[in-house]
Amino acid sequence: MKKLVILVLSFFLIPGAFAGDPAGAAKEGKVNLYANITSVEPIMEAFSSSFHIQAVYTRVDTSKFLATVLTEHDAGKLQADVLQGPLPILEMLKAKGVLASYKSPAAAGYPEWAAKDDTIVQFGIEYVAPIYNKELLKAQDVPKRYEDLADPKWKDKIVMPDPSTHATTISWLVGLKETKVFGSDEAWEKFIIGLAANKPMFVKSFGPTPAPVESGEKLIAISMPKYIITKAPAPLDWVRVETLLGTPRAMAIAAKAPHPEAARAFLDYWLGKDAMKLLADKVGEYVLAPGVFPPIDGIGTAKVLPIRELSDEEIRSWGDRFKKMFLAR
Repeated sequence: MKKLVILVLSFFLIPGAFAGDPAGAAKEGKVNLYANITSVEPIMEAFSSSFHIQAVYTRVDTSKFLATVLTEHDAGKLQADVLQGPLPILEMLKAKGVLASYKSPAAAGYPEWAAKDDTIVQFGIEYVAPIYNKELLKAQDVPKRYEDLADPKWKDKIVMPDPSTHATTISWLVGLKETKVFGSDEAWEKFIIGLAANKPMFVKSFGPTPAPVESGEKLIAISMPKYIITKAPAPLDWVRVETLLGTPRAMAIAAKAPHPEAARAFLDYWLGKDAMKLLADKVGEYVLAPGVFPPIDGIGTAKVLPIRELSDEEIRSWGDRFKKMFLAR
């Protein structure tokens, strides 16, 4: 009984961390997270240590996320309490009745667009920007705008995810067009043609993009600034473009969560400033908690915007178009 009292008190002593039933969460003793985000062990460990609830993280690849969750849910065997994945996937899961309603008080102060209903909450943006090897590029040679990547001097010196198959890269390129980063569609198309002419090396996703830059095989990557932190002490820096775009990161509680009270406790903790600071500091994520930024020089003053998630049909259509444009280089 004494141990339970200590656990209950711990929920109230951590400001803003929990709004549900602390005794029920402590009794459940476990929470399962299915997620496509990586390197979140610091948050899992901090939650377990603070709340004395076992936090289990299961990485589910984005391409398999929907099928995995729906298969388990339809069979009545979904083990996830909390689901973190791309916004469109969570919206499809919501339509299928997989998600529960819960509006976390920890999201107070987040942008209005981040929590449009009481089911799905967006907590960050998977931001994209060019990164480079700061030991191999002189300051005067570092690109300053996206347009600079189309300069012929970068021919055979760029690496990026394959724009014909990598959905996030396709969405990012289309986002540059739709948000008018270049001012006009004509200027955007000129950028794409110039980038293609520079014959970038293609990889499957953002994950492999830093390695060729670290080794000096390539000088610039269309990648993610978070690698400046996760790949440290690699000599990486990012191009100070004025506007950064990225896909929203979202999460929700499963409708039939095996541990519903622990799920609410975990979601509240995840969205709170302590956890968001861990995600920013340790993983380099751009989060939506007010005043919290990753420790990457210049990120705090950059304009970071969420881009529209494209439909599967749009992804295929744009992928085919980019394939032709880049193959024609």
